[in-house]
Amino acid sequence: MQLANPSRVDCALTSYLKSKSLTYFERISGVGKDNSVMDKNKNYKKKKQQHKAAGVCQFQWRPVSVSSSSSSSNIGESLVKDVANESEDGHHVQEVIKVAQVVADNSDSTISSCVLDDCVEPMLSAEKHSHSLQVDASLIHFIKGKVGSAQKRIEEEMAVKIVFPSSKNEESIVIEGISTDCVTIASEKIQAIIDEAIKTNLDYSHFVSLPLGIYPELVDKLVDFQNSILGINYVSVDANVESDYNEETSDIKNKGQELIEGDDVAVELKAEDDNHVKVDSTSIPFVSYPPKPPRLPNASDFGIDKTIFIKPATFHLTVLMLKLWNKERVNAASDVLKSISSKVIDALDNRLVSIRLKGLDTMRGSLSRARVLYAPVEEIGSEDRLLRACQVIIDAFVEAGLVLEKDAKHKLKLHATVMNARNRKGKRQSKNDSFDARGVFKQFGSEDWGEYVIPEAHLSQRFVYDENGYYHCCASIPFPGKEACKMQTD
Repeated sequence: MQLANPSRVDCALTSYLKSKSLTYFERISGVGKDNSVMDKNKNYKKKKQQHKAAGVCQFQWRPVSVSSSSSSSNIGESLVKDVANESEDGHHVQEVIKVAQVVADNSDSTISSCVLDDCVEPMLSAEKHSHSLQVDASLIHFIKGKVGSAQKRIEEEMAVKIVFPSSKNEESIVIEGISTDCVTIASEKIQAIIDEAIKTNLDYSHFVSLPLGIYPELVDKLVDFQNSILGINYVSVDANVESDYNEETSDIKNKGQELIEGDDVAVELKAEDDNHVKVDSTSIPFVSYPPKPPRLPNASDFGIDKTIFIKPATFHLTVLMLKLWNKERVNAASDVLKSISSKVIDALDNRLVSIRLKGLDTMRGSLSRARVLYAPVEEIGSEDRLLRACQVIIDAFVEAGLVLEKDAKHKLKLHATVMNARNRKGKRQSKNDSFDARGVFKQFGSEDWGEYVIPEAHLSQRFVYDENGYYHCCASIPFPGKEACKMQTD
């Protein structure tokens, strides 16, 4: 005799175990919470009386011999569950529930207790199945979900236990369950959550950059730029408005003062009786007082604060954004960058490349609702050697499978960001945050930021900084003329 579909038996027993409200460790061991036989015997009568009073079903497993006949179907019932419902008047109702099926080899086959032992005993044993899945620390909270909702849903549906790493140094989770199928399906569900998080929710962790914050004179210009905007920029823009307002309000104030300091005013009072006095209000002149001067606007009124400015020491050109969520991907990206060093130098014709930064422009939105404000980049010589070198870098990372599909389709646009609303910290932070850049553009829209040599390309890690204040360098490749550039910065 053979089981027609063993997986159906697994599912049936899994459903039965879940209906008993057992904990995970009880499910995999086949026992209840009471470990002591003496405690079970001691409480048996008490529990039985409670079940009887509450009308609770008591479940018992037992093997049943089922013989097939020529007139019956080839599929026989191999496992049955006796459900004894004892009512208050003492009557018993027997309900037989089918939980699995077997196919008999011939019409004379008989299902005995030994067959049932072979099928049921391994499932109720203490054997566990487990699978380890590598997950970076940045992805753990996606698997847990909000208040642990995603983790709880998978554990309950698949009858598994998800064990998370106990320290940040560990980068794997363990999935334990009562069957291989349960563990495998749970692993697939977790992997689906990770894939979706990487595509949509996970932030970029690294990027390929061309450092510019190494030039002291450029850093000084950026510091002056920020101080000017945060300090006096918007006050000076509205200086004429303030002057006109003061002239208008001074006339009103003088007229009001003349009325106050003018001739005495006689008011006629008529006494109607001992308790009431009638006043003729038509003879009382009205005096107008000037309103309080308005508060002069400042940078915060335009959605501008210090946090949306790029730190001068981290000033750079962005070549490619990356999501590298574990050490293996970071190491792979480092190897890719180093391996194409000669190709990049060839694309630059083995000559140093310089750029000019001039003016300002918006990456997203209008000037009144800007999200990113940047300085446009112009390659000196107009040979597009820098663009060709950057494209070599992008193609190498795409071929290595380290770039998301949507990012691989983006057309390269070299830019040096000076303000980004996404960097905002505080109450005003939102997904579609923006700021009014019209005042900034009016003052710095034609700013000449200078000419600079590009010394090298970095694989930079976001939110982590080296001693020089620039982003942490995971790997780098030199550009032609790096030594001359170093002398210039020194």
